[in-house]
Amino acid sequence: MGFVSFVGRVLFASVFILTAYQEFTEFGENGGPAAKVFRPKFDHFRKHVTSYVGVKVPTVEMKQLVATTIALKGIGGAMFILSSPFGALLLLTHLVIFTPIMYDFYNYDIDKPEFSQLFVKFTQNLALSGACLFFIGMKNSIPRRQSKKKVPKSKTT
Repeated sequence: MGFVSFVGRVLFASVFILTAYQEFTEFGENGGPAAKVFRPKFDHFRKHVTSYVGVKVPTVEMKQLVATTIALKGIGGAMFILSSPFGALLLLTHLVIFTPIMYDFYNYDIDKPEFSQLFVKFTQNLALSGACLFFIGMKNSIPRRQSKKKVPKSKTT
């Protein structure tokens, strides 16, 4: 059972590690193509949050944001493979922060093809978030092994 669990963690984390590696190799001086894709979506998200919630989202350098996503996915994926709940928490943090920004299906009409593509990606990331939550919950529900201390035998006199 342990081997099957390990293979499952490797397959799950490979999604994050491979995309982190791809973004890392394309990073460049300006953050690479990921920064170009992320910039308009983040600006649109900032406008939405400012207008609807009334909270001003600070301006962020896209290069730093892409570097943060690479770090969260890479470190979180590696720690997840090693069965660490903290790795799952890093992956969950990435998913919770970046999924609503990157897959903004709510900004499109249902009739447009972008809506269905973004909605599918959004729901996939929602499922990945659920898997991370499940993993964290399972790790916290398993009782820790207690060290076997030798109980001193009482002496009879």
